[in-house]
Amino acid sequence: MSAEDLERYETEQELALYREYRDVVGLFSHVVETERRFYLCNDVDVLVRGEGAEVFFDVRMNDAWVWDVYRPARFVKKVRVLTFKDVNVEELPAREMEMPEA
Repeated sequence: MSAEDLERYETEQELALYREYRDVVGLFSHVVETERRFYLCNDVDVLVRGEGAEVFFDVRMNDAWVWDVYRPARFVKKVRVLTFKDVNVEELPAREMEMPEA
């Protein structure tokens, strides 16, 4: 396999992942970003653990979708992330049901 073939394959995989994201984002209520992954989920709880300078985050998610091009199954029932890095949690705006045009 040439470098060009590998690059084309990676580009196709990333495009397929983006299309999957676009198709599933409406199923979820929250976006969670960690230093290593991007998640969509319907239930998230962030707990601050430790004391003083030794603080870390314990992030727990249910019914999640993981943005990871190398992962064969991106839907996950439960996810737990332990991290010393920043965690960003956003609530997605509620989508109104769209009626198809006639």
